[in-house]
Amino acid sequence: MEHKGTQILITDRLILRPFRLSDVQQMYNNWASDPDVTHFLTWPTHTSPDVTRMVLEHWVSSYEKPDYYQWAICLKDTDEPIGSMAVVHGDFRVARAEIGYCIGKKWWHQGITSEALQAVMDYLFDQVGMNRIEAHHDVNNPRSGLVMQKCGMKQEGVFRDYGYNNQGVCDIVQYALLKKDRQGA
Repeated sequence: MEHKGTQILITDRLILRPFRLSDVQQMYNNWASDPDVTHFLTWPTHTSPDVTRMVLEHWVSSYEKPDYYQWAICLKDTDEPIGSMAVVHGDFRVARAEIGYCIGKKWWHQGITSEALQAVMDYLFDQVGMNRIEAHHDVNNPRSGLVMQKCGMKQEGVFRDYGYNNQGVCDIVQYALLKKDRQGA
């Protein structure tokens, strides 16, 4: 593995880039303050832009670490952040990364999240040298699993009473993809 940090990634419709402190209001407006977006997440709905600013200050200060991976999902034509994607956990000794993501409700069901996830997976496999990329979702949020499936991840199982999110203790569905199992690999 060769950690390269959060690099700019470009897809057909998106730019995935490091967050900036100037993203506070758009992050707050587009997803962080929306209880529908945070319903199945592990962090609470932001109650003010001040909360969003504190989160962004932490993220921005973490970009100096080469093993920190946190992207703003931005529309290519506006550079407006509409969601986020990050390596939320990892065991780099075995080249494993767990991805977490969220996107504003206005952009649901448009293939944007899977487009961003595919770009991040390609980067982590091809540039950083990850061997395993995994993600999970609350069993009651199957649409998140569709994003994972669309990117080639395979369901590995359901873990009962395994996770905790804004709904409380939950069953989670685990997905993963190994580098050697990628299409065309």
